[in-house]
Amino acid sequence: MASRAQSPSGSSDTSPSLRDADSGYASGNNSELGLPEVYFTKPHLKFLNRQLQFLEPPEILRWCITSLPHLYQTTAFGLTGLVQLDMLSKLNIPRPQMVDLIFIDTLHHFSETLELVEKVRAKYPLVNIHTFKPAGAETAEEFAAKYGDKLWESDEERYDYLAKVEPAERAYRELQAFAVLTGRRRSQGGARGSLDIIEVDEAGLIKINPLANWSFQQVQQYMKDNDVPYNALLDQGYKSVGDWHSTQPVREGEDERAGRWKGKQKTECGIHNPRSKYTQFLMDQEKKREQEALDEALQKVSIQA
Repeated sequence: MASRAQSPSGSSDTSPSLRDADSGYASGNNSELGLPEVYFTKPHLKFLNRQLQFLEPPEILRWCITSLPHLYQTTAFGLTGLVQLDMLSKLNIPRPQMVDLIFIDTLHHFSETLELVEKVRAKYPLVNIHTFKPAGAETAEEFAAKYGDKLWESDEERYDYLAKVEPAERAYRELQAFAVLTGRRRSQGGARGSLDIIEVDEAGLIKINPLANWSFQQVQQYMKDNDVPYNALLDQGYKSVGDWHSTQPVREGEDERAGRWKGKQKTECGIHNPRSKYTQFLMDQEKKREQEALDEALQKVSIQA
């Protein structure tokens, strides 16, 4: 995905002054001055994390709304994301609208998850939900026809890229999202155990984890106390819900995300992982295929003319 540091003309600016040395983040563009909308040095980012560590989630959310432009919440409608949504809806703060949601519909969600989306729309009618699907597919059948049946078994990383990473990056690009709220917490274990409250990914996207300090029990209690809608699968032993083919209930005493990719050395789907060389290769290949299809279509038009 292109860097969020933009030159005055709108093209990507990857100059050393913005991307190297102590640069933690350069985002957006001031059309008059050609300056980034948001700029964090690494020391500043470290300072912010120390300060935010002492704030409660609603206070962190308040800081995000008043400090970060082009703010969205990315969600698969898990427990933490729903708690954040409820907290946002109750913040007494002047703002033009609620923080919009970005939902990546992989086309392989449980039916219970899709039903939950509609419950959320009913409970929080002021919230806009932007849904993004894999390129060139509207259904699981179309996805299989285009990319191969059970791709998650034959090429798991390519599946993650096509169903999750590419739609997410397309969402950030089309919506011009420079900062996103996530539902990750340290208590979820794995790579999330050392999670900072605010971080910057390799593409320059700011990611904020307002409930990083909370436990599963705290999240669960908040949902009960505030009548927050939740996935019906949680009543069947699930704690973290993803695609139907890679999610199982968890046993008592197991980690919250133990039901995801059970039996595999994997804890993330790719959206929150550093970009691997293979992922970069996939990106290049998909772009090449898209360009070839476009060239072919233009050639046909030229011949007909």
